[in-house]
Amino acid sequence: MSEAIEENLELNDVDRAMLAGELGPAPQLAARVIVRMAQVQGAETLLDIEGAHIDSSLYMGDATLIFAERLAEMGAQVSVPSTLNVSGVDEHGWQHWSVPEDWAHKAHRQMLAYQEMGCIPTWTCAPYQTMYKPEFGQQIAWGESNAIVFANSVIGARTERYPDLMDICAAITARVPAVGLHLDENRVGQILIRLKDIPAKVQESDTLFPVLGHWMGKIVGDKIPVLLDLDVDPTEDQLKSFGAAAASSGSVGLYHIVGVTPEAKTVKMAFKSRKPDRVIELTMADLRAAWDELTTSEGADLDMVVLGSPHFSLQEFARLAPLLEGKNKHPDVKFLVTSSRAMTALAEKGGHLRSLKDFGANVTLDTCILTTPMLSPEIKTIMTNSPKYAYYAPGLLNTEVVFGSLEDCVTSAVKGKVTRKEALWGG
Repeated sequence: MSEAIEENLELNDVDRAMLAGELGPAPQLAARVIVRMAQVQGAETLLDIEGAHIDSSLYMGDATLIFAERLAEMGAQVSVPSTLNVSGVDEHGWQHWSVPEDWAHKAHRQMLAYQEMGCIPTWTCAPYQTMYKPEFGQQIAWGESNAIVFANSVIGARTERYPDLMDICAAITARVPAVGLHLDENRVGQILIRLKDIPAKVQESDTLFPVLGHWMGKIVGDKIPVLLDLDVDPTEDQLKSFGAAAASSGSVGLYHIVGVTPEAKTVKMAFKSRKPDRVIELTMADLRAAWDELTTSEGADLDMVVLGSPHFSLQEFARLAPLLEGKNKHPDVKFLVTSSRAMTALAEKGGHLRSLKDFGANVTLDTCILTTPMLSPEIKTIMTNSPKYAYYAPGLLNTEVVFGSLEDCVTSAVKGKVTRKEALWGG
């Protein structure tokens, strides 16, 4: 440990012991990463965390596998409850898709390595749907953009935006740099967004929050927005979609909705009595433009409907099931829902999967079409109600995309062509 580090970063006895290798090679390596990142971020000290969510579990090539297996071979063990993000493969269903065998094998090895380190095999991008959901004010280290913004905003937990590989180091050491959104002074609203003349029927639509989130992310970037004049009480799934959209089109790690999120009971509370840096009026014209941006396909051709980014919740399964009752999808259209093993098991227990199976839908567990090469080249156009899928699919999957409501997605799958009720958005 150099004198320069000692001068610039306050460490405790356990930190020093880890860095000196007294607790083993794995904590030493992890502590070195945390300390180096603290230096880069200009932290003066480290703080304790009580939980982690590991995005590094996702296989992205040999480098991520080698890192994971090296840590496991060194005897690494997490020091706090650590959930696992989506994996690189549906280990029990990948054979039904276009996943190369070599990819599946290596992705599975990486899954095993993280489980050997004591991580909890949740395999979901929505850890807030599990029993390991953090509490208000709790210090955590979460990876995965939608999980980060949900934890900070909806729950009021404290996490920075943890990149792959740093997240597992935080879980091993239970220490992180005391910077950014971990600190109360950095959680203050910066930009006030006021809804102007947004009709009630638009605010009550299930497409409002994904469209609004997409617009907001592009406008605010990594700033902290405060949303005012919302006349509806959003559900947890709507807030999930809203945050996922804002974290995709922008880099939003925390938002406040006045009267809804826990750190914004009032405008004054959201801004901690400071004046906003900027005030923006959101109009229907802004929302229509955002709605249009989420669709890249101009025709009616449709190859696949995909739902579940972030992963489908039990409530979403319950909402989808009656829409499919007594219907069959068109034979030329695939219909896929992605979710975690836990939520799917609960949906099965609740009787929500029967209508999906009768409809001809597939459910893929523990992974995501954006993170595993499961789609065949014949799939050129997909439809979704997920703003995250809509944002990333053209670049990551080389497909055209159509955004619509959940009802639009079901109707289109039945008819075999894109069918949307666009009047709400001026289409």
